Amino acid sequence: MQIYDINDATVLLPRLVDQAAKGESFVIAKAGKPVVKVVALNTPEPSQGKRFGFMAGQISVPDDFDVMGSAAIEKLFSGGP
Repeated sequence: MQIYDINDATVLLPRLVDQAAKGESFVIAKAGKPVVKVVALNTPEPSQGKRFGFMAGQISVPDDFDVMGSAAIEKLFSGGP
């Protein structure tokens, strides 16, 4: 990703806007410190990556899930064979 000083970005703004519209984001820095990231409006938001509940309705949890294998676990803790 390219980084442009604010003074350079001012001069190159029309070209940089066209570049961003094509999907090539860039950063504008002020006094050497990155300040702004410019991206196209149709770029997906970072929060759209992973989401909870994306497999809703595709998996099921058995009713006895909390007690599954409890006999084997009890045997392990009680020192049984």
